[in-house]
Amino acid sequence: MSKISAVICAAGRGERAGFGKNKLLAPLNGAPALFYTLEAFDLEIIDEVIVASSAEDFEEISALCSPFGYRVVTGGETRTLSVYNSLKECTGDIVLIHDGARPYIKKDVIERAICCAEEHGSAICAVPVTDTVAVCGEGEILSVPERSTLFALQTPQAFWLKDILSAYERAVKDGGSYTDDSAVFARYVGRPHICKGDRANIKLTYKSDFAGAYPAVNTAEGQAVGIGADVHAFGKNQPYVTLCGVKIEHPTGLIAHSDGDVAVHALMDALLSAAGLEDIGHYFPDTDIKYKDADSMELLKKVVCLLSENGFAPLNASITIRAEKPRLAPHICSMQRNIAAALELNDSSVGISAGTCEKLGFVGKGLGIEAIAAVLLEKKNG
Repeated sequence: MSKISAVICAAGRGERAGFGKNKLLAPLNGAPALFYTLEAFDLEIIDEVIVASSAEDFEEISALCSPFGYRVVTGGETRTLSVYNSLKECTGDIVLIHDGARPYIKKDVIERAICCAEEHGSAICAVPVTDTVAVCGEGEILSVPERSTLFALQTPQAFWLKDILSAYERAVKDGGSYTDDSAVFARYVGRPHICKGDRANIKLTYKSDFAGAYPAVNTAEGQAVGIGADVHAFGKNQPYVTLCGVKIEHPTGLIAHSDGDVAVHALMDALLSAAGLEDIGHYFPDTDIKYKDADSMELLKKVVCLLSENGFAPLNASITIRAEKPRLAPHICSMQRNIAAALELNDSSVGISAGTCEKLGFVGKGLGIEAIAAVLLEKKNG
């Protein structure tokens, strides 16, 4: 039987999603989006998994990969270089290359790709295009290809390792940059073979593709509701986590550019969403060194000032924190007081609850903490 390697590309930033950070570390249904992709490849038929990460996300992605035993390598400035760096670390006969932004990949698609690559030398997962596609230029339709010949390409894409590694070596030497592995194969090896994909295997591209991207909801005239969510993985070398400004003992901290206060981050996104403003990644990007290890409570105060400048004031706030550890009940009152003070509200206008995930999923496995926040704002007169 062939030895199977898998490469998961997670070294980009996904700027079209607008999170101000790697979109794969943004929350999706209670966990970082990348977690679901990693989980999907935790199969007996896969012998090794190599994950490409940027240098700035290496710590957090390594923490996510650790429970699965996956190896993390530093990617390059382009997808082409990231894949090439990963392929050099593979030891299998067949290699699957998959975008980390496709978390809905299913086992049967992976199995089909492996079988197709063993038989034909390549396997490009694809689905027929259902919309009419036009070639356009200068605002006009130039031509309309026959729809029956058009397919939307997906990942994973599988190849004999020796073939695709050789192709990438030549591509890198030639200075080429490719967004799709089949194009590299076609350029240097031969015609790639199509393999049946899955319409559910969508790629997360825009913020609306993420469950945590909630819009503002209008209520009574002059009021607005906002919902925000955030999630961080354990792994920072410090003996505590910070939640709502309270330091709580724990063997490791939460990995983040700032202090990792996941509850406050969710709250800030809820406040900004209700006011129709950009999210925290826009105002406090993790690419800005001045926010390195920043105190999230201080950032929250800046958000409150920003709301005021736009004519809004908080009426109340509710935060739900989900964590298997540490135990949060003894700290709830302190958290509540901190948030109320920052929002200039009475303690009774702030609700904070904590719970576990009953050992299920990312949080349930003790890999990190998730927080969801909801707020009600009022539009100030004048």
